[in-house]
Amino acid sequence: MTGPLEERFQNLHEFITQARTNLNRNNWDYLIGGSETETTLARNRAALDAWGFRPRVLRDVSNVDCSRAFFGKKLRIPVLCSAVGGLEVFEPGGGATVAKATREFGNGMILSSGAHPGMEKTAEASGDGFKIFQLYVRGDADWVDDHVRRAIDHGYDAFCFTIDTDSHSRRERDIAKRHQRRRARLSASDEQARIYQARFNWRDIERIKKNFDIPIVLKGIGTAEDAKLALEYGADCVYVSNHGGRQLDQGVGSIDVLPEVVEAVGGRARVMVDGGIYRGTDVVKALILGADVVSVGRLYIYGLAAAGGPGVVRLFEILEDEIRICLSLLGVTGYHELDKTYIRPARQVVTPHVHSVFPHLNLPRETY
Repeated sequence: MTGPLEERFQNLHEFITQARTNLNRNNWDYLIGGSETETTLARNRAALDAWGFRPRVLRDVSNVDCSRAFFGKKLRIPVLCSAVGGLEVFEPGGGATVAKATREFGNGMILSSGAHPGMEKTAEASGDGFKIFQLYVRGDADWVDDHVRRAIDHGYDAFCFTIDTDSHSRRERDIAKRHQRRRARLSASDEQARIYQARFNWRDIERIKKNFDIPIVLKGIGTAEDAKLALEYGADCVYVSNHGGRQLDQGVGSIDVLPEVVEAVGGRARVMVDGGIYRGTDVVKALILGADVVSVGRLYIYGLAAAGGPGVVRLFEILEDEIRICLSLLGVTGYHELDKTYIRPARQVVTPHVHSVFPHLNLPRETY
């Protein structure tokens, strides 16, 4: 495809079509797939579809503000790029490309410790843009502390631990093709590295919070019980996530978990959520249900794989327009006016799958 991005991409599903064209089957399946039966993945979408709006009318919505502050920085929209390992297989610049794009657009990113070009070069590309570093624990306490210290030194706004990966899940799309993805470089054997993650516990969070002055985000919270423990041990942000349906199979949708977590947190920490969020209406639903910000994974990768950094910027421009339209049609000028009176349970009408939210996407059934 040639021509200005504004002409090439006018709907979000058009990025998916181009990404599928650009990616080989192995990387495509890695992007869209989940674990085992992919039930958790489907339930993420089903949970969002099970809520409907209650709009208000005859209000002045001539000036709608889609921005929101998070950890002291203003985000143009409250949508971050999730931590995704191996970003460089979708675009050679990897994390640095995403950092430049989110700085240009005005939101932010979470950099995976499993993505190139790494912490330092991504921070350089980001400049003063909003960024969080996410760590998979692959070493002892000194190894972890070194990463936290480096993140502080390089201007990261928060430090995130992913805590739902004590075992590697079975990604059957990959296994069936005998496709073994590159693992992040490890400081010890694969088995020893796995043990470090499996041993990581609440006492480690308490130690890190005591020794370092940086907001701590815990990604992978799925219950009110663990949300309360997260507060007890010093977390600054409780991140509701089931890894996009890529870890524990047969779980419930993130949006189904969100209300109990928000209630448990009670305003004492920030709340982030991901899982099946693809549209502006999804973002608004999550914020009504109590999230401060959301994070998207597959969605921004479609933009990255379709057209690199400019594709990510263009994708977020369209998502921002969807959010603005949703807020105005609900009869509000900003998120501060929203509460649960704007939403109610609704009958689900579409069978959920990874692309069910895009009815005009004309791809073969194998892409589901």
